[in-house]
Amino acid sequence: MMRTLYCTALFALTTVAQAAPSCPLAHWDDYGGTQLFRNAGQGAYVFATTHAQVDADGAPNAYHPDDVGLNCKTGTGFKGLDCPANGGYPNGDWWPSAIVPDPKNKKKGYVQPDGEFKGFFVSQTSLRDGARSDLDPAKYVNAAAVPYLVFPGAFHQKAGTGTLGDLGYAVNLDNGKTSAFIVAEVGPSDAKLGEMSIALAQALGGQNPNPRTGAGKPDGKIAYVVFPKSRANPAWPLTNQQIGDRVQDLLKQLPGGMETLKACGAGAK
Repeated sequence: MMRTLYCTALFALTTVAQAAPSCPLAHWDDYGGTQLFRNAGQGAYVFATTHAQVDADGAPNAYHPDDVGLNCKTGTGFKGLDCPANGGYPNGDWWPSAIVPDPKNKKKGYVQPDGEFKGFFVSQTSLRDGARSDLDPAKYVNAAAVPYLVFPGAFHQKAGTGTLGDLGYAVNLDNGKTSAFIVAEVGPSDAKLGEMSIALAQALGGQNPNPRTGAGKPDGKIAYVVFPKSRANPAWPLTNQQIGDRVQDLLKQLPGGMETLKACGAGAK
């Protein structure tokens, strides 16, 4: 009887081990305490993090002049998706990277003179359509509509991580929700991995994600695979359908595909 119980328990342990395969990729490097995995000679790499931050940059209604001076966390009556102070405006020296300066007065943000979002600032992203004017909101990647990932500045400068316009895929390991994405923004140098657009946050399980307060961001551990050198020419604009179709082809180049992404993400720190 004891031998039967022992064999049954051993079989159960073996079954569990088989159901949770280890990551087939090699530990490549670390960034800010986050492990990066890739195979030698393979461009794609995987990382996972529980850190999530939501970005509104690029949305034509991201920032509004009437919101200047309101407390980002406790203020009420906001017109924009985010707080101008979160974009560095007007007192930070880096706001021109988030809000387009007025060509007539570089010390102020440019306000849209007409259109659906008349009166809002023009919010920009690092990835942009080179064929459009800097004053055109359509030049930038709309955070409310396009699933995009933000690279911290130091991570973007790291050899092998890829660049703006590169594509990737994310899976929330806790709820199973997935999304293709594009790398569209470069954030502060010392930022953590895991900042994403409103659209990507929603796709991964966020409930009304609020870039201003941080509420509603997706919970759980999220695994990402990025495909360096996958950017199109031109890199922008692309439709969400084009991003998704390209990523599905790229996933075929990752040994093990989704299973590899999940296994490496589950074991990553």
